[in-house]
Amino acid sequence: MSTVVVVGAQWGDEGKGKVVDYLAAHFDIIARYQGGHNAGHTVVVDGRKFILQLIPSGILREGRWAVIGSGVVLDPAALLDELAHLEKSGVHTEGRLFISNRTHLIFPYHRELEKAAEAALGPLKIGTTARGIGPTYEDKMGRRGLRACDLLDTGTLREKLGSLVKLKTTLARALYHKDDLDFSPVIEQYIGYADRLRPYITDVPLLLAEARRSGKRTLCEGAQGTMLDVDHGTYPFVTSSSSTAGGACIGLGIPPTAVRGVLGVTKAYTTRVGSGPFATEATGPAADALRERGNEYGAVTGRPRRCGWLDLEVLRYSALINGITSFVVTKLDVLDHLAEIPVGVGYRYKGSPYKGMPAEAEVFEAVEPVYKTVPGWQAATRGLRDATELPPRARDYLRFLSDSVGVEVGMISTGPGREETILLPDSRLASLLAP
Repeated sequence: MSTVVVVGAQWGDEGKGKVVDYLAAHFDIIARYQGGHNAGHTVVVDGRKFILQLIPSGILREGRWAVIGSGVVLDPAALLDELAHLEKSGVHTEGRLFISNRTHLIFPYHRELEKAAEAALGPLKIGTTARGIGPTYEDKMGRRGLRACDLLDTGTLREKLGSLVKLKTTLARALYHKDDLDFSPVIEQYIGYADRLRPYITDVPLLLAEARRSGKRTLCEGAQGTMLDVDHGTYPFVTSSSSTAGGACIGLGIPPTAVRGVLGVTKAYTTRVGSGPFATEATGPAADALRERGNEYGAVTGRPRRCGWLDLEVLRYSALINGITSFVVTKLDVLDHLAEIPVGVGYRYKGSPYKGMPAEAEVFEAVEPVYKTVPGWQAATRGLRDATELPPRARDYLRFLSDSVGVEVGMISTGPGREETILLPDSRLASLLAP
């Protein structure tokens, strides 16, 4: 085994942080390949909670390397704050954290322009976190972005950033009538960041290639989930980058031939944050119960998540797009109280069965989910560590998921702690993790 990718199989927030933290014991390098600090990974280690936004959760495993790839957009202030919190908690990152010299940087003008653009959309707003992620990716694709390598030459940085500050100030005034914005202090601020981040910046594709040649194992993680992928998600209600497995190759400089497996993380039900289609969304007391039992509030923003039932059509699509070899199912215990559980098994559109995943958000909003009701188990699964301890109907539920999608369930998370995990011994995932 050389390289394995972990993806969110739904709309993000599936529990990838805990999963990556658990799997990191079997890998040497944990590498983040896309997204920014608009999504958080919550990890509980020995009863202590860590919320990581940019640094891969593998940093919590002693001796592991953590890598931030070029597919990520990086806010230096957010990263330095995260580093300070880790050091205060006794997690040392020196010599263990590496940032790609090609990683694009977020600046304050990105945040301000995003806030103004979102406000201008009114009822059509996307529901962004206003942290500058989208505008930074826009600059990247527009070939006017600044990257981590630009921090290494303060003279060039001052010149490039000075031109961009003038441009962004003019745009803010012309498009959004923001006459009070002054971005000029950004220049000295980022020159100060340059000295502090310089030791972490390196050539990540070369680093990872040399690691592969020496027999080291790499675990790749992204933010968000498949259904928020800019190409394959519920456009335009998506993120600004490639959150699917292919994004790992692009965002880290890893050849596709190096990838040996793709793990899809899914909750035992479904959630999403922000606007956009959600076919199996629950309402009323059913949604409230899922939200409260699952503590479905954003790790970074605190926003309440929309909650609903498992959508097998989403998982089939995710398996198709990502080439998922094993599913990891999280938060099974949230369903412990239910006598019956609705599961979305397909869609209907204008009275007829709908095959595949709608490309148009308007069509997706109009599809009707087809439900199959399966028996619940009404027994506690929280904290179980052996598959034989699972209630028979809970095992039936997992088997129904696997059989319907055609992908094994290789691991089950039964709580937020590392130890609250079941790795199925006969699974392909178990053999993938074997020494």
